[in-house]
Amino acid sequence: MAGSEKRDELRTAIESTRAQLEATNARIEARAGRNLVFAIGSGVVFGGVFLASLLLVKQIFVVLVAALVAIALVELASAFRVAGRRVPRIGVVVGGLVVVGGAAFWGAQGMLLGLFAGSLVLIVWRLVEGLVPAWEAPPKTVVRDVFSGLFTIVYVAFLASFAVLLVAAEHGEWWVFALVLVVVSVDVGAYAAGVSFGKHKMTPRISPNKTWEGFAGAAAVAAGTGVLVSVFALHQPWWVGVIIGVVVLFTATGGDLTESLIKRNLGVKDMSSWIPGHGGFLDRLDSLLPSAVGVYGVALILGVV
Repeated sequence: MAGSEKRDELRTAIESTRAQLEATNARIEARAGRNLVFAIGSGVVFGGVFLASLLLVKQIFVVLVAALVAIALVELASAFRVAGRRVPRIGVVVGGLVVVGGAAFWGAQGMLLGLFAGSLVLIVWRLVEGLVPAWEAPPKTVVRDVFSGLFTIVYVAFLASFAVLLVAAEHGEWWVFALVLVVVSVDVGAYAAGVSFGKHKMTPRISPNKTWEGFAGAAAVAAGTGVLVSVFALHQPWWVGVIIGVVVLFTATGGDLTESLIKRNLGVKDMSSWIPGHGGFLDRLDSLLPSAVGVYGVALILGVV
C-alpha cells in the first residue's frame, strides 16, 4: 500500500508540473504570438545549418540563400493568390533566382541586370498565362498581377541578394554572421522584454504583440551584440558595432512590421506553416531582408565591400 501511495503521489506531482508548464507556455504564446518550444527547436536547427554553410564553404551559403529565396517567393506568391492576385509562382521563382545568380556571379552590376532580366521573365510569363484559358488567368487582372509579382521579386530576391554581395567580400562570411547575429539579438531582446515588461503597444493595428518595452529591450541587446561582434569577429572599432546595432534595430523592426502589414492586407496569418513555431520561411526572413541592405551599406561606407 505504501508503494502504491508513493506512485500515486509521484504521478499527481508530475501531472501538476506538466499542467503548470503547459499553462505557462500558453500564456507566453498568447503574449508573444508563437509556440516557444517549437520556435526554439526549429531556430536551433536552422541556426546550425546556417553556420555550417556560412563558415565552411561560401558557395554552399549562396545555394542556401537561393533555396530560401525560392521558397519565400512561392509563399508570397501564394499569399497574393489568397487575395485574388494571380502571381505566377514559377515565374517569380525563375525571376528571383536570376537576381540571386546575377549577384553571385557578377556582383552588384549583375544583381541589377538580373533584376531587370528577372522582371522581364515575370512579365512575359504572366502575359503568356493570360493567353491560356485553361490556366484561369483572366487578362483583366494582368497589370495588377504583374505589379504584385514585381514587388515579390524586389522584396524577397533583390533584398536577399545583398547578403550574397556581402559574403563575396574578403572576410564577408563574418559580416553575414554579424548581420544574422544582430538580427537574432533584436528578435530575442524584443521577445524577452516584451513578454516580461510589455504594456504599451507600438503598432496595435499592424502587429498587436509589439510593445515599446520590447523595442527598448531590442535596442539594448542589439547595441551590446553589435559591439561584441564588431570587436571580436569583424575586428572593427566598438563604435562600428553600435552603428550596426542601431541600423539593424530599425531595419529589422521595420521589416517585421512591413511583413505584418502585408499579411494583414492579404488576409493571411502566416505565409505558410512549414516551420514549427515560426510560420513560413518568409516569416523568419522578414527582419533579415532589409537588414542585409543596412549592413551592406555600413560595410560599403567602411570600404569592406
